[in-house]
Amino acid sequence: MEYIYNNLKVNIDTKGNGDPVLLLHGWGCSHDVFKGIQDVLATEYTTYNFDFPGFGNSDEPDTVWGVEEYTRMVECFAKDNGIKNPALIGHSFGGRVSILFSSRNETSRVVLVDAAGIKPKRSFGYYRKVYTFKFLKWLCNTFLPKSVAHSIIEKRRKGAGSSDYNNASPMMRAILSKVVNEDLTSLLPEIKAPTLLFWGNMDTATPLSDAKLMEKLIPNAGLVVAHGTGHFSFLENSGLFTAVIKNFFKIG
Repeated sequence: MEYIYNNLKVNIDTKGNGDPVLLLHGWGCSHDVFKGIQDVLATEYTTYNFDFPGFGNSDEPDTVWGVEEYTRMVECFAKDNGIKNPALIGHSFGGRVSILFSSRNETSRVVLVDAAGIKPKRSFGYYRKVYTFKFLKWLCNTFLPKSVAHSIIEKRRKGAGSSDYNNASPMMRAILSKVVNEDLTSLLPEIKAPTLLFWGNMDTATPLSDAKLMEKLIPNAGLVVAHGTGHFSFLENSGLFTAVIKNFFKIG
């Protein structure tokens, strides 16, 4: 289905009948990443599998959104479609939205999969790299012709930036820079719904220590560790993930 939010087209794949489940993908992905588990859930639930604005078949935001703006979009969709007390499944960036949504809305259950939301502790080397790049950017833009400055900055960016950052458009780069610095730790105790944490023990993007902190701070949370998997644990061990989801959602 197509949902219009603030003049943006948002693509949402809807399937099944029953209580609502919102599927919220991670950065750089689309609703396709959840198609397998959506088919499982759709046997007993109505599933809404989002393409976040800026991904998949949805329009890109025309302003710099943060987690708040993405969450408001999901909240408006739920309100406009009469969806109450939904379940949420959020991977990585989708976990950020799931945390904020479930901290202030009634939800039946929450699944956080290798979820982002806890701001990592940065080393001195990290900050040195960031501010060196900012200084180089200022020098180039101040003293060099625009075309030359752009070439130097892009070359440096590609060598130093993450793949998510390098593959993004200018607007999505700005959004990524904003959301990765948002710390949602203080919201975790506000999540009242039963919460399943599914994590790869080899995840380097959102390490297992994040999951253990979430388990400690969310009142009704339990952790399942998929050993030998990384940041896409639900795809790397889809059999375990499917079995855990069936149990958590009481699918026979």
